[in-house]
Amino acid sequence: MDLQNLADSFDSTTLIFSVRKNPDGSCGDIRIAAANQKYIDIIERLSSGSGGRNRSSFVPGELYDKYFPKDISLEDVCWRSAVKKEPIHTYFHINSPDMWFNSYVMPLSIEEDGVCYCTFTVKPTDLADIDLRATHSSSNSEDVLRTCIKLHETKDFKKTMEEVIHDIRLICDAEVCTIMLVDFSTGTFSILAKNVMKGSKLKTVTQFVNFYDIVLSWLDTIGDSDCLIIKDEKDMKYISEVNNPWYLTLEEAGVDSVVMFPLRYNEEILGFIWATNFDTRNTMRIKETLELTTFFLSSQIASYKMLQRLEHLSYTDILTGVKNRNAMNNRVIDIVSGDLFRNVAFGVAFADLNGLKLVNDIHGHNAGDILLKKAAIILEEVFDCGEVYRAGGDEFMMIIEGCTKEDFEKKVSELKRSILDSEEVSFAVGSCYIDSGSDIRKAMRLADEDMYRDKERYYSENPDKKR
Repeated sequence: MDLQNLADSFDSTTLIFSVRKNPDGSCGDIRIAAANQKYIDIIERLSSGSGGRNRSSFVPGELYDKYFPKDISLEDVCWRSAVKKEPIHTYFHINSPDMWFNSYVMPLSIEEDGVCYCTFTVKPTDLADIDLRATHSSSNSEDVLRTCIKLHETKDFKKTMEEVIHDIRLICDAEVCTIMLVDFSTGTFSILAKNVMKGSKLKTVTQFVNFYDIVLSWLDTIGDSDCLIIKDEKDMKYISEVNNPWYLTLEEAGVDSVVMFPLRYNEEILGFIWATNFDTRNTMRIKETLELTTFFLSSQIASYKMLQRLEHLSYTDILTGVKNRNAMNNRVIDIVSGDLFRNVAFGVAFADLNGLKLVNDIHGHNAGDILLKKAAIILEEVFDCGEVYRAGGDEFMMIIEGCTKEDFEKKVSELKRSILDSEEVSFAVGSCYIDSGSDIRKAMRLADEDMYRDKERYYSENPDKKR
């Protein structure tokens, strides 16, 4: 059969994949045997675009990953259609550039020396134009819809994410499902939500030392693909070759299969979602369901992270990095209105930075800002188990809840010792310890009065420090 003529006979954008069937039954090389001009135009545009790899013009018979990012899920589709003779209707997403393709994959009856073939017809489309009913089974559509409703109606984001990840684990029939957030600017990651099958003995990522390095390695392993699927020994062998450090952690953890999606929003990777030891018999259904769900999750997570940043900005003193007066006032209101400390003892301390005005007047406000930053560092180091607030100007307040009087007084004494040890930072300190059932406002007033007595003593002993 003339494969090029067959490809040219399609009016839609079409190529023909060849899939080699190895003697042991596994999938061998996958090549682009032929492509019509519409597909060649797409291939060459992707190659020359900002996300391309400066590849040469299209040549029939080359390995497919010369022109597209290597994609295990795409290989699975080609294998099932060409070798297993399954007609498949799905879609694929390429992240760079951001393109969606409605895809129709049809098996060809020809087989030559263990090489099977399938046609691959695509229609570029927007995410908004994807018809769930046309590209997914009704159960997949319902799964995605339920997730969207939960995310839209949530008032408790973290609780809802726990529910969503539980649902996803059941959809995947997986042993563990996890959503991880990553902050590449600080080199940290955190688990947003996780659901584990009862009785699972899998080792979790938080049990591995320096796992952030493994997380970084996922970026190269996934590349421009929208997901990574490891479903059998062949896929696991591929991972051992391209990302051996991760492969070793998978082996140590007891992982047999993984389906993973990066959580992307506006070209930023927010984190990853994955299902471990999933039902590999339903790989395509799981892949399709997770692919769409991931887009809704990414949008909600981006909003959540933005709210966290805004909250951080509204409650953080920009200069010193400790909590600001707004955060302090809200904390006191919560305590008073909610009786949060009715059955809990707590200590309140005020620290007023001595000599700040003199430093500002003589050395300038930059020197004064540096002094405030040094003061905040000392307070956070001493009151490491409490809350530190910049009440305003040169004044700070600290709250420690649930401590004994002895422990609180040790912290206050430690602060006073740090003043003696420091050549630059000097505080006037006042404190008050309140037993359970008392009013925090009374403690604040008493601590404030104690602090002003200490400040008067300081300036009477050091009149040259006051202007």
